[in-house]
Parts: sequence; structure tokens; C-alpha cells
Amino acid sequence: MPLPVRRLMASALDRLVDDSLRRRHARLDLRLNAYGYDRWGASRDDMLRSLALMRWLHETYFRVETHGLHHVPEGRCLLVANHSGQLAYDGMLIASALFFDAEPPRFTRAMIERFFIHTPLVGATMTRLGQITGIPANAERLLTEEEAAVLVFPEGARGGGRVWSERYQVLGFSQGFLRLAKRAKAPIVPVAFIGGEEMCPSLSRGRPLAKLLGTPYVPIVPWGLPLPAPVKVRIHFGAPMRFEGTGDEEDDVILPEVRQVEHAVSELITHGLEEREGIFT
Repeated sequence: MPLPVRRLMASALDRLVDDSLRRRHARLDLRLNAYGYDRWGASRDDMLRSLALMRWLHETYFRVETHGLHHVPEGRCLLVANHSGQLAYDGMLIASALFFDAEPPRFTRAMIERFFIHTPLVGATMTRLGQITGIPANAERLLTEEEAAVLVFPEGARGGGRVWSERYQVLGFSQGFLRLAKRAKAPIVPVAFIGGEEMCPSLSRGRPLAKLLGTPYVPIVPWGLPLPAPVKVRIHFGAPMRFEGTGDEEDDVILPEVRQVEHAVSELITHGLEEREGIFT
């Protein structure tokens, strides 16, 4: 993106950053240097601009409704959610819920797939907004050194690019998050994201095109581009789950515990779907 266009966009977003947003941002426990950056490359100014846009999406476009925020503990925690929405809309809105709806506000660090971090412009933008390459070492440092709230999607790219026939199914969690939680002595908070399947329903993963472009998937949505419909989003946070151990246990110990977390997320999804009255209301 040409520099003049980036500057024009930044100037437009700056006008949306008001005093109330600055005051709420100032309450976050962020370790910024004199230039407004943290050690991970996050920029205070870029975060404020992003939050100004997220506020409109959160309050007006998606009309996000949260349940169970009191379950998110103070200090370190691992937020484990179902993946949907095709282009990280779920991670953005879970983070916005913890910033705008939680008291006190929390800053959420999402573990981003390497593909997005290494994509020109996208990767730099995500870094400036405080999101981190999804490798265990980064997550462990955030949890143990900064007492952060870290968001992970253990379904990975398969969940992010799910198709309509797989909607609201838990497609199988990897083990890494459970081992990480044990090593960091961090509680796991199960999270259900309701609305992602309808906001951007994919009919196909577009594997031939994805292979050509070198991407995990290319969502084929009914209206062409993977732009989200204004579906009402509901996010359900469950009670924290704690697992003892070192994280070095054998698979036959870890896998049943992973299944417990899968079940907790699945139960929250089922409950959320039963409670909602409509897709747009």
C-alpha cells in the first residue's frame, strides 16, 4: 500500500480516537517504551486507531453480546476458542469483547498463524496491533513473564477455513495448547464464538486456488469476496479449567485432557446456539 494512502487512512482513524478510548487504553497493563512500542513491536498509536475501528464493528456492525466474562481470571490465562469467520474476525471480536466489555479492560494477545504474519503488509499490521506469531515459545513468555491473556485456536487453519457443512462442529484440537497451559501454570478458559459461520459462510476451501497462491485455503463464499455479513455475534466464556503437570506427559495422558477442553467448548457452542433467537437479532 503506498505511503500516502497509509497516511491518509491513519489520519482518518485518528479522528475517531476520542478521550474515552484513550482513557480505557491507558488502563491496560502495557509495557511501552518512550516511543510508544512494546518489546513485541506493538504500537500504541496503531492500537488506538485499530480500537477506534473495532469499536464501531463491535458495537454497531456485529452488535457483540458477551456472556460469562466474569469467568476470565486476573493474570495469566489461555483463552481457547472454536475457529470460524475465515479471516480472523473471531479473534478480533473476542479481543474487542475483553477490551470494551470487561472490567477492568484486558488486552488480548492472539497467536497468529505463520502464513498471516509472513504476508506483506498484513504481518506488519498484526505485529503493530500486538498480535504474535503462534509458536509455543512466544505464548509461554507472554504467560509467564507478562501475565497475559493469550488467545489460541487449536483447530488451526482447518477451523478457520471450515465449510458450511462443518458449521459449529469442533474439528479436533491439537495438543500444544494443553502442554503450554501446564508449563505456564495457566488456567484455560473455554470460549464459544457464535455467528462466525453465518457472517462469512464458505462453500469450499478452494484448494486448487489455495495451492496456486500458497495459502492454507481460499474461502468460496456466496457473495464472492470473504467480507462479513452484519450477523449478531455472541461470545460465551466458560469457567476456567486447570490441569496439573509439567507439559511433558505422554500423549495418552494429554489427549484425554484435550478432549475435556474440546467438550467444554462444544457445550458452550450448543448452549449459545440454543439461546440465540435469530442470526441477525
